Amino acid sequence: MANIAQAIRMALHVGETKLGVTDIFGEDVGPPLGGVFTCTQGLQTTWNSPLDERGIVGTAMGLAMAGSRCVAEIQFCDYIYNTIDLLKLAGNTLWASNGQFNLPIVMMTPVGSGIHGSLYHSHSFDAMMTHIPGWKVVLPSTPVDAYGLLISAIKDPNPVMFLYPKALIRLQSKDKIPGEPNNARELSKMIDAPVGAARQAWTPNWPELPDFEIPLGVAKILRGGRDLTVVSYGRMAPLCLAAANAIAEEGIDCEVIDLRSLVPFDRAAVVRSVQKTGRFLQVNEDTEVTNFGEHLIRVVNEDCFYHLEAPPKLLAGANTPGIGLAWSLERNQVPQKEHIVDAMRSVVASEP
Repeated sequence: MANIAQAIRMALHVGETKLGVTDIFGEDVGPPLGGVFTCTQGLQTTWNSPLDERGIVGTAMGLAMAGSRCVAEIQFCDYIYNTIDLLKLAGNTLWASNGQFNLPIVMMTPVGSGIHGSLYHSHSFDAMMTHIPGWKVVLPSTPVDAYGLLISAIKDPNPVMFLYPKALIRLQSKDKIPGEPNNARELSKMIDAPVGAARQAWTPNWPELPDFEIPLGVAKILRGGRDLTVVSYGRMAPLCLAAANAIAEEGIDCEVIDLRSLVPFDRAAVVRSVQKTGRFLQVNEDTEVTNFGEHLIRVVNEDCFYHLEAPPKLLAGANTPGIGLAWSLERNQVPQKEHIVDAMRSVVASEP
């Protein structure tokens, strides 16, 4: 089955052949590399930009205003911060023009830790991005979700920030993307570029891929449960599921929800679950101060106050300027499975 890099590549192929995408660009996005994580290998409309994040965002805005539909990549989210003012302008263009100018832009960038990237390759960007009105924000945790959400993002007339977790890029899915072959090795032979000189003459053999999409703003229940609602997304979602399965041996039954989309997020799914369980834990790896999880806790307090049996809890990254290179540092700056299990125990044991 496909991994996340292959899923993104196949969705972009659908985008440029069926959905009107005219340009896919960014640093090293075009040949011969096809993206630092190989997410853009073999595509027809890719080209390499200068090493200039502001130029990438500005070019995407210009193409969109001229009527094109583009996908642009910032190679690592750690280097997107010098574009914040342009992201703000892109987000308010439709509103400021009284509905005259849609910006059908997809910005892709990998996020998060787990690859031992230290200070400049381990940042999260979800909280910062949700503070910029006018953008939709997605962060999948599986290849199937990455494919379906990217198709929806391409179709959307609004700017969409497509975040994907660095640590899960090579994760293979247990679920099959419609149209892909049953064998992962067969898929690799079809769409993964060879190494070396043979790459120059290589062309992919794309499978017949349908127009399969996952709507933005629809969460996925990874595990049903009665004692505690655990909401997460991105890299932390599979860790929360593993933690829930582990703590089930202690008789604690956790419901785990993968939001998949942060803006919009599936408020109804979260509220239904918390009203059932009476307890809430939100887990993500961004820094804990002004974290998106704090917004979710506010929503839970407003909509589920009389159902709560314990204070809602946030488990997030330490409020440090960066992530340490040493594993001993990283594992204590970003939630790990054992930290999630401890947080689950704490919320279930606490009283109103």
